[in-house]
Amino acid sequence: MRVLIVEDEPYLAEAVQAGLRLEAIASDIAGDGDTALERLDVHTYDVVVLDRDIPGTHGDEVCRTIVARELGCRVLMLTAAAHLDEKVTGFELGADDYLTKPFDLKELVVRLRSLARRPKASTPPVLETGDLRLDPFRREVFRAGRYISLTRKQFAVLEVLMAARGGVVSAEVLLEKAWDENADPFTNAVRITISTLRKRLGPPWAIHTVPGVGYRVGEGPDPTA
Repeated sequence: MRVLIVEDEPYLAEAVQAGLRLEAIASDIAGDGDTALERLDVHTYDVVVLDRDIPGTHGDEVCRTIVARELGCRVLMLTAAAHLDEKVTGFELGADDYLTKPFDLKELVVRLRSLARRPKASTPPVLETGDLRLDPFRREVFRAGRYISLTRKQFAVLEVLMAARGGVVSAEVLLEKAWDENADPFTNAVRITISTLRKRLGPPWAIHTVPGVGYRVGEGPDPTA
């Protein structure tokens, strides 16, 4: 999952980003509405954590733009106000969820996971492919009932692959979903992470390479790369 944090308080934004990183969630930060819209033009996000009261383009207008452009990302709106009218306004603008400051990071993570399961096609809360089972909320992976310990990046990559339900995912998409905007597009980080992830999961190989296209999870011959 990849999240855009739109927040003009740097310490809060960086704290949220650090907390999400621990949960294997990639995120970028925009300190104002104009930067947020620029980020949305360039990157694909699953959820936008949007503070309403931000400099530049107001948070309400950012939300309207996301809805009008049908960008496909969910919007979790943040506000310092707990009044019902504020929440109603946010939902009327097209927000999918609402969180009042101050908030607990654990609650934010749970809400983000829940929102990410509501894209165009419904994604089950627990992902299962063959003998692989991945629980995004508990951050647990099992293979044939055996717990598999993964790094945060390995977990993030496996989650993207399993959410594709057997479909092929390109290295570019993995880089987009599991890394942040500072990732070098020419890096071999995806290939290295796939290689180490395969070793963690063990044989028979669950992740397969489709030469020149990308990677997929499922039954098939041993990986070629």
